[in-house]
Amino acid sequence: MLVLSRSDVYAALTLPDCIAAVEGAFRFHAEGKTLGPGVLGIRATDGGFHIKAAGLVGERSYFAAKTNANFPKNPERFGMPTIQGTVVLADAVNGTPLAVMDSASITAIRTGAATGVAAKYLARKDARIATVVGCGVQGETQLAAIASVLSLERVRLVDADAGRVKALLERAAALGLRGEVVSDVRAAVRGSDVIVTCTPSRRAFVMGDDVAPGAFIAAVGADSQGKQEIEPALVASATLVVDVIDQCAEIGELQHALAAGLLTREQVHAQLGDVIAGLRPGRTRADEITMFDSSGTALQDVAAAIAVYERARVLGRGTDVKLDN
Repeated sequence: MLVLSRSDVYAALTLPDCIAAVEGAFRFHAEGKTLGPGVLGIRATDGGFHIKAAGLVGERSYFAAKTNANFPKNPERFGMPTIQGTVVLADAVNGTPLAVMDSASITAIRTGAATGVAAKYLARKDARIATVVGCGVQGETQLAAIASVLSLERVRLVDADAGRVKALLERAAALGLRGEVVSDVRAAVRGSDVIVTCTPSRRAFVMGDDVAPGAFIAAVGADSQGKQEIEPALVASATLVVDVIDQCAEIGELQHALAAGLLTREQVHAQLGDVIAGLRPGRTRADEITMFDSSGTALQDVAAAIAVYERARVLGRGTDVKLDN
């Protein structure tokens, strides 16, 4: 079994490769070539744990289970990362453990990759102005992902932490984008072609009145019960594409629209895999407001973990261990 550190993961997995892998995993899901996915959440003081698991069935079949700890107060209380954990990758035919790898790096890259895939199918091709709300590690990956699939020119950045905003401004410049710091979320959203939210918020702050016709929204922050960034009425009125409907109904933005009685599960436009596979249309009109409810699925984790494992073997990265000594 191969043990892979965070630096090993970053050395083995590029964002473009992860975008391709995640797109393939969603397609496999639409075609019925996956195991799961499943999710289990456990609350703890000031945070919690979740376990996400899935498999991909193909020429070689794999299974992955991710255990993530999410403790938002860690940086200020302990000087530690918010997200920590592991991904275990196994052979799905005989159950042999193949690798254990850092999950924080996997989570950061694969979450951005899913937004990149969604933007490819749901954003307007002429999108030029983006807004990113939440400028931490995930905000940086989100920006890189949408910039890799769209010809963006400007990005508006919103975050209460000046240090994080400054760092993302520098990243935006490196991507060839003109960055602008905006203190008011509603002002930042107005006129934006692409809106990405990746915060720990538990109340809506993106309102329908502020979103321009033709905008694409990637709602990334809601990944557990109670978390919320988007006004439920906006979720219900947009062309809503979810990563996995069962999961979004429990922990994504969809949970709030369902609870308010504004939408039924049957009225959700599509799962992302169905759009990729051509079973459902993506964007059909220039003035259509489209939305991706990204609750974060193990389909993304297993796709990224496979890519890391196979590339790490080629590069000679990681440490081999035997569990059955």
